[in-house]
Amino acid sequence: MFQDNLRQPLYDVNAVQPMKDELVAVGFTELLTPEDVDNAINVKDGKTVLVVVNSVCGCAAGSARPGVSLALQNNVIPDKLYTVFAGQERDAVDKVRAYIKGFPPSSPSIALFKDGELVHFTKRLEIEGNSAEQIASNLISVFEKNCSAQGPSVPAEVFDKIMHAKACGSKIPLFNNN
Repeated sequence: MFQDNLRQPLYDVNAVQPMKDELVAVGFTELLTPEDVDNAINVKDGKTVLVVVNSVCGCAAGSARPGVSLALQNNVIPDKLYTVFAGQERDAVDKVRAYIKGFPPSSPSIALFKDGELVHFTKRLEIEGNSAEQIASNLISVFEKNCSAQGPSVPAEVFDKIMHAKACGSKIPLFNNN
């Protein structure tokens, strides 16, 4: 299940799966290794790449995931959508953070890249305490300034069926490799 050369996840895989699934449901692809991250971000093709560092934090990530999902219902969105999960794909998360120069590690967080360069970063402190609608509004402004792909990422009828996971990180069991 896990590559031997990668660090083990911190949290129970089944417990965090619903939090991963809600981003995948709106068009995100998971980045599981540092190589996946390089192949996604370090591309010089003029396209925009949105990377969400997902997390178990119920207060911030519980608003970030629905906020990002709602923003992707906009008519203008990034070209490519990727996600990593803090505490799970730990080496991939470290690699994403290496591309986010000038900011300390933050999860959840939202980064927009173009040609391998960071053009926008939303850190946890800018997510925490905001509603999904406020997060979406901020992201839509960023998308309209920097992106040109046609949205939404998924049809409205698919979006309407997505269940958003609200869970306190302190209640998520730790990973047990037995």
